Amino acid sequence: MAIRPPALRRGDTIGVVAMGSPLEADVIDARVQVLRGMGFQVVLGRYAYARNGFLAGTDQERAYDLMTMFANPQVNMILPTRGGVGVSGMLPYLDFGIIRSNPKIISGYSDVTFLLNALYLYGGLITFHSLMLIDFKPETPAYNFDQFFTAVSSLSSYRSIVNPPNVPLVSRVPGNVIGPIVGGNLTSIVDTLGTPYEIDTRGRVLFLEETHEPANTVYRYLNHLKLAGKFQDCLGIVMGECTDCPAAYEKSYENVITEFVVPLGKPLLTNLATGHGRYKVAIPIGAIVNLNTFNNTLTVLEPAVSVQKTKQNYRRLVES
Repeated sequence: MAIRPPALRRGDTIGVVAMGSPLEADVIDARVQVLRGMGFQVVLGRYAYARNGFLAGTDQERAYDLMTMFANPQVNMILPTRGGVGVSGMLPYLDFGIIRSNPKIISGYSDVTFLLNALYLYGGLITFHSLMLIDFKPETPAYNFDQFFTAVSSLSSYRSIVNPPNVPLVSRVPGNVIGPIVGGNLTSIVDTLGTPYEIDTRGRVLFLEETHEPANTVYRYLNHLKLAGKFQDCLGIVMGECTDCPAAYEKSYENVITEFVVPLGKPLLTNLATGHGRYKVAIPIGAIVNLNTFNNTLTVLEPAVSVQKTKQNYRRLVES
């Protein structure tokens, strides 16, 4: 059974860290003010403003900040500033023993997908394919905040994952399966292959989304997953949006789904609003879901978070 992190409550402390590419200091500061205006305390990682070319500091610096947040009992949730590239570089420097002993809510998408699935794989921790710090701005749709805060605070046993109004879910292959959901950004999932953090789809529902990749590249990545056995192993497939993905050779993203994904024969739900699109559902990576494409539904069957417990001693955790 996966580990459910303690639920988020108003007034809790959010740890902000850079995990991949850098984000401008003024943008970080503005987004932090939005969080504080929502009633949260905010702690910034030592290297949150760091820059190292296309990376936000070295791999070791970013890993240090992440581990410090996990070890700090005052921190209830960890938010990456953004995705970009480089998240995978931190992973060799993480201590999954400390992470398992100190489960925290951690949310993100894009390149952070690599980390979300690794934390579930090695730490047994339910993580959240949902908002990052960069999304905490006034123009973010209320739907996104409703999805996020419901996912990280609700102790309800059932939660239907629904698109915003007028954005229909579309079932393409009929079926009804139950299992943990894994996945996220297609490019990042493909990047796990052949590494110690390779995604495990056995007995799981596989969720994928992408952005700014032409249809022929999407096909290439999907075929790579097929050759790696990831579609054969999975129970079912959920395809999110491919945001700003151009057609190639007169083939669109929808053509790729119809001509490549549908013939895989797995229960298939498409058009999920998530990841890089304007609207973002909250997917708890590692939680048990029911994918029912007869009823056109995706339902989380267990709480993704737990009741908050007494905080542990910070010094003991850091020194362990």
